[in-house]
Amino acid sequence: MPDSFKMSNLPFSLLNEREQKLLRSNLDLGYYQKGEAILQAPELSEGVYVVYKGRVAEVDPDAEDGIEHVFMHYENEDYFGGWSAIHGTTIHNFVAEEETICHILPTAALLELMATNADFADYFQQNLSAKSQIAAQQGEGQDMAEFMLATISDATLRDPLIVNEGTSIAEATALMRETKSDCVLARKGSRVGMVTGTDLLDAVVLEGKALETDVAEIAKYRLVTTHPEDYLFNVLVLMTQQQIERVVVMDGTTLIGIVQLTDVLSYFSSHSHVIGLRLERASTVEDLRQAAKGINALIKALISTGVRIRFTMDLLAAMNGRIISKLFDLVVPDDLQPHVCLIVMGSEGRGEQIMKTDQDNAIIFRNALMWPDMEKVMQEFSAKLISFGFPPCPGNIMVSNSYWVNSVDDWTQKLQDWSLSNDGEDQMNLAIAVDAKPVAGNVALFKVARNWFLRNLHNNDIFFSHFARAAIEFDTPLTFFGNIKDKGELDIKKGGIFPIVHGVRTLALEHRILKTNTYERLELLQEMGVLGEQESEDLCEALGLFIHIRLRQQLRRADESGSGIDPTPNIIELGVLNKMDRDLLRDALQVVKGFKKSLTSRYHLSS
Repeated sequence: MPDSFKMSNLPFSLLNEREQKLLRSNLDLGYYQKGEAILQAPELSEGVYVVYKGRVAEVDPDAEDGIEHVFMHYENEDYFGGWSAIHGTTIHNFVAEEETICHILPTAALLELMATNADFADYFQQNLSAKSQIAAQQGEGQDMAEFMLATISDATLRDPLIVNEGTSIAEATALMRETKSDCVLARKGSRVGMVTGTDLLDAVVLEGKALETDVAEIAKYRLVTTHPEDYLFNVLVLMTQQQIERVVVMDGTTLIGIVQLTDVLSYFSSHSHVIGLRLERASTVEDLRQAAKGINALIKALISTGVRIRFTMDLLAAMNGRIISKLFDLVVPDDLQPHVCLIVMGSEGRGEQIMKTDQDNAIIFRNALMWPDMEKVMQEFSAKLISFGFPPCPGNIMVSNSYWVNSVDDWTQKLQDWSLSNDGEDQMNLAIAVDAKPVAGNVALFKVARNWFLRNLHNNDIFFSHFARAAIEFDTPLTFFGNIKDKGELDIKKGGIFPIVHGVRTLALEHRILKTNTYERLELLQEMGVLGEQESEDLCEALGLFIHIRLRQQLRRADESGSGIDPTPNIIELGVLNKMDRDLLRDALQVVKGFKKSLTSRYHLSS
C-alpha cells in the first residue's frame, strides 16, 4: 500500500530520491470507520495523515451550541495534521465522515525530512507566501517566471557616451556615429542631460542652430532613472508610463549606463511575444481602438507563460492608463485640458484591473469653468471607451453621468457628504473615490480636493469604524470550500478580494497613505509598523492568488461565451481547480479570516 502514495503532489514532490525513500519506509496505514475520531483535541498527534480513500471533517471541539462547526473537509490526496505534529498537540478534532483510509507519516520522520529539506519545511509551516513561491517554482512556465525576475544588470546595458560642456553639435554627432550611439549624455556643471539623434536634427534643421552650438544647450536635464538591480519588466512599465525609449541607470550618484526600449523588447522576444506598443504611435481614435484590441491577447500571453500576477497588473495598468489618457487628449480640446482632470477609480485607480471590467471614472474641473460642450464631449468619451472594449459601469459611475462631473468645490463637498453618511451607496461611492488616481489633464485639481478631505478625517474614530465594517460583511467561504463538490462555486470578490482590498484601504486612509495600489499600501503599512511583515506578505500572496485564479477562469469563460466577455467574472468554479490550487486557496482564505478578525478588534466592529 505505501506504493500507492503519490509523490507528485506538493509538498512531497519537493523531496529528493533519498528523502522519498525515507518517507516510503516510514509510512503506515490507518483504517477508520464512519464517525470515528482520527485526531482529537488535545491529544498528541501521531504525524501527518494523507487521505487515500474517504472523507475527513475538521471540526471545532468546543462548540457550545450543540452544533458541530466544520472548518473544512479533506478528501483524496489531501493531508492534515501537519500543524499538530509540529506543535505537539491537536487543537481541532478530525473525524471520518465515511469509511476512510489514510497514509500516516510519523512525526519523527516528518521532522527529519523538514530538517534536511528547507522547502519541505517551509511548506509545512503554513506560511502562505512561502507556499506560493514554492508552487510557482514547481509549476509550468518556470522559464518565463525566471525571466520576470531578470534585473537590468542581467540584460543588455549600453555604455553611456558622455561629453563635457563645450562639445559642439558637430563633434557630438561625429562621436555618436563613431560609437554607433543614438544618444549622448552632456555634462553641464553637476548636471547631466540627454541629447538624442532626433534632438540634434531638430536643433539644426528646425531651430536653425549652428553646428558649433554647445550640445549642452539643447540637452534635456529631467532624466528618467532607475538602479541596476531593478526588474527589467519594471523598466518596460516605466517606459510605457513616461512615453520614452531610454532610461538612465544610476548606482547611487554613479552613472552606470542606458537601457533602451529596443533592447528590452529584444530581451522579451527571446522569451515570449513582443509586447505591442502601438498605442504610443496612435494619432487617431481608430489607432487607439486597434491598439486596445490587443490587450486581451497580451493578457493571455503573459498568464499562459507563468508571469506573476503583480507584474501583469502593473504592465496592463500602465497600458490601460495610456489608452484612457490618449483618448482624453484626442477628445478634449487642447485649450481646456489645463482646466479639467480625468480620474479613474475602483480597480482602475488601484492599478489592479486586468480584464477590461466596467468603467469607473470622473471629471474634476476648475471652479467657474465655462465649457458649454462639456456634457457632449463626456458622452463621446464614454462611448468611445465602450467601443474600445471597456464596458459601461452598471452603477453608471462614468463621466457620461453628470453626477460624476464636478467642480473642485462640488467634488470636495461630495467627499465630505459621503464620509458623514451611513447610507450604503454613499459609503460605496466613497470607497470607490478613495482609490481615485488622476490620469489626464490638470492633476492639481484632484490633489486640492483629496488633500482637503484627508485633513478633515484626522482622528475621526467613528468614521473609520463605520467605513471598515464593509470589510467584514461578507462571510469567508471556508466552510463552503471545505465541503467542496465538483459543481461548487464561490464569489471570490466577496469572499476574498474585497475584504483585503477594503480593509487595507481603510488602514491606508487612516494613516494618510496616498498610494492607491493595494500592494503598495501593504508595503507602506508594514514600513510604518501598522502590519507585521508576515501578515503583510501573506495578504499580498492571498490577493495575488485570488486574482490569478479568477483571471484564469475569466479568460476561459470569455472564450467560451463567444463574446469575449465573462458573464460571471467573480465566480470561482471549485470543481475545475487542481489540488495545489485548492490547497493554496484554502490557506489564502484562512489569511482573510485572520485579517477580518484583526480588523474587527482594531475598529471595534463586534455586533
